[in-house]
Amino acid sequence: MSDFQKYVQRYLDQIPSEDWIGELKISGEKTAEIYAAFTEEQSLFAYAEGKWTLKELLLHLSDTERIFQYRILAFARGDKAELPGFDEEEYASASFANNRSLESLLEEYKLVRRSSQILIETLEPSVLNNTGIANGNQLAVETIGKLIVGHNYHHLSIIKERYLPGLE
Repeated sequence: MSDFQKYVQRYLDQIPSEDWIGELKISGEKTAEIYAAFTEEQSLFAYAEGKWTLKELLLHLSDTERIFQYRILAFARGDKAELPGFDEEEYASASFANNRSLESLLEEYKLVRRSSQILIETLEPSVLNNTGIANGNQLAVETIGKLIVGHNYHHLSIIKERYLPGLE
């Protein structure tokens, strides 16, 4: 198994059921529920020096999902252009997430997630196996959709394990 396959599998293993499209909705609801309980002050918490605040993490979820949406759209439509990768650390440092209200970031997350749901739910099943190259690696449309879900669950686990204990 290549390093890239291990990277992908680590996220796919986070999905708690075979119904990944259903889990797309569930993981979004769980994320919104957790964030709705945070105060503005709590949302600026980072569990260690150099780690993202809860606001930065939420915007990271939205940014990553938008990029994955574009990859899904391009590959589902048969686009053969190789798509670039992105540096999540650079995106986070340039996001100015901490200058925004938690309400604004949460609204954005919910809208991005709803957009993903509509995109994925309306794809013809025949295009789920379409592949393309992103960040130098071949990916199928379905795998990218599952990555949205697994990536979200991965960060929910981090919130529960590393952020919530620091807020108690």
